[in-house]
Amino acid sequence: MIHAHITAWIVALILFFVALSLNKSGKIKGAKIVQMILRVFYLVIIGTGIMLFPHYYSDLTKWYILKVIGGLWVIGTFDMILSRVARNRRTSAFWIQFIVAFALVLYLGFAVLPQSFLTP
Repeated sequence: MIHAHITAWIVALILFFVALSLNKSGKIKGAKIVQMILRVFYLVIIGTGIMLFPHYYSDLTKWYILKVIGGLWVIGTFDMILSRVARNRRTSAFWIQFIVAFALVLYLGFAVLPQSFLTP
C-alpha cells in the first residue's frame, strides 16, 4: 500500500505542475481538466493514507498524526496555488507554505517513521 500512496502523490505532483503550466500559458480549459483529474488524485492520496494509518499505532502515533496534517496542508496549498494562478493573484505565501509542508511530510515519511520507504 505504501507504493500506491507514493505513486499517487508523485502523479499528483506532476499533474500539479502540468496544470500550473497550462494555466500560465493561457490554456484554461486544459488546465481545468487536469485540475479535476488532480482532485481525483487528492482522494486517492487521502484514501491510501487512511488505509496506511491504522496499521502503525505505536508510540510514534503523534508523528503519524503530524504527517497526516502536513499531507492535508500540502493538498490544500496545491489547490490554493492553482486557484490563485487562475485568477492572476499573488501566490508567494502559498508557495512558501507548500515548500515547508512538503519538506515536513517528506522528512517524516522517509526519515522518522518506521514504515518509511527507505527503511530496510
